[in-house]
Amino acid sequence: MGSIIPVVEKKEFLRGFLQHYELKRRECAWLLNYLMSDDELMERVHFVERAASTPKALVISATGVDTVPFSFHKFKHITTDAEKAFHDIRLNQTEDIYIELHFANPKMYPPYLAVLEDNPYLPENEEIAQVHQRMAEDLLEASIKSFRKKDLRKRIDQALDTLDHHTFMQLANELKELEAER
Repeated sequence: MGSIIPVVEKKEFLRGFLQHYELKRRECAWLLNYLMSDDELMERVHFVERAASTPKALVISATGVDTVPFSFHKFKHITTDAEKAFHDIRLNQTEDIYIELHFANPKMYPPYLAVLEDNPYLPENEEIAQVHQRMAEDLLEASIKSFRKKDLRKRIDQALDTLDHHTFMQLANELKELEAER
């Protein structure tokens, strides 16, 4: 999955974040600095909310928030050992890494909002997609029904113009049934 956020922006954000916030565990700063040192790795870094639902996640907390200092999630396995996370990242450099950061007032920190991406693994995204698909299907059905009504009315007018009583009755019944449908 290619990132929509440029590597330069992500690196800039991380540098500023590390200067502005103190992390609960210094190994986290070391890990983030390691990521910043490799542009190809940074291309695969995504800042998201609720990263635990992703295949590979780092959850890192700054001081001042009541959350776990660090956790590494990979396919439902969780560890708080930053060294294991480092080795996994180093050995699997083609895998996307989703980072969830916990710090005071994240929604009030514009650099964070600039790099924050939608989490493609959240179940809500699938539910929202299904709702949107249903809405699109409903709109399509309504458009088709509207077109059919317009076409029937036109054909009814033609039947009246030609005094074709049989066709008029048939088309009028079709229109009546169509309008009775929900």
